Amino acid sequence: MQKNKHISLPVLKVIKLRRFSLKKNGSEKNNLPERKSGNDKFHVSHLDRLRSLDGFPLAGFRTRSMAFGIDLMVIAIMLFPAILKVAGAATETDLQTGFHLSFESLDDLFGAAITLTYFSLLTFMFNGQTIGKRMMKIRVISLKSEKLTLWQSFERSLGYGASALEAGFGFFQAIFYANKQAVHDRIAETAVIKVRK
Repeated sequence: MQKNKHISLPVLKVIKLRRFSLKKNGSEKNNLPERKSGNDKFHVSHLDRLRSLDGFPLAGFRTRSMAFGIDLMVIAIMLFPAILKVAGAATETDLQTGFHLSFESLDDLFGAAITLTYFSLLTFMFNGQTIGKRMMKIRVISLKSEKLTLWQSFERSLGYGASALEAGFGFFQAIFYANKQAVHDRIAETAVIKVRK
């Protein structure tokens, strides 16, 4: 029995369309616009920075988790007066109308603002280290520039929300993703390294 050597109809249409577009353009190159000279070219500005980071020791998941836990304890201590205020509410109506903060989740605007400010400012001001990261001897570095920018620190702090989605799967990606980057690291173009002694 002889095999069918005919091209199927959808493939034939694609070939005909390709030939038509090549004839129409007059060239067999891809349909990208021609390259321009000068400042109009695409340029990867942080390639040299990435090469300079080659060989840096990366922080492991366990160390990063411990640093994050320490930071959450520091935030809880900072929010302790607000927790006492909620606990001191005399009646249910006082609790409902007053400031409400649950220790298990920092869903309130105030708690979220404190958390975002803590991670953004400390990471930026102390060269990629929060209190927890300093204790665990790790720090956040930028993959784009020598110094971590305030915007990267802010982006990374907001990225914790994305990492927390789906039962924290974004945090666990630091175990198996390239350069041990979690979701918030990839959002802000950062990595976490061990501090060299």
